[in-house]
Amino acid sequence: MQTIYIGVDFHARQQTICYLTTETGELVTCELKHQDKEAVRAFYAAFRGQVIVRLEASGYSPWFERLLEGRVPILTIGVDKMRAVTIITPFSG
Repeated sequence: MQTIYIGVDFHARQQTICYLTTETGELVTCELKHQDKEAVRAFYAAFRGQVIVRLEASGYSPWFERLLEGRVPILTIGVDKMRAVTIITPFSG
C-alpha cells in the first residue's frame, strides 16, 4: 500500500500543498482556494492508501481539521518548529 505525505501551508483564503507518493516518488505542488470548500473536500477525498497530512496550527485551520477528520488516518498539526500534535482520526476508508 502506498503512503502519501501531504504538507499544507495554510492561510486565511488559500492553502499551498505539496505531496509525495511513495509508490512513484512523484512530488506535486498545487494551490486550493478556501471559498470553494467542496473543491477542497474533493481534492483530499481523491487520495487512496495511507494519507498523512501535516500543517502548521493557525486560527484559520479548525474548519479544515474538521473536514479531514475521518478522511485521513493521521493529521499532524505543528505548534511551532519544535513541537507538533499528532491526531489519529477514526478513518472511514
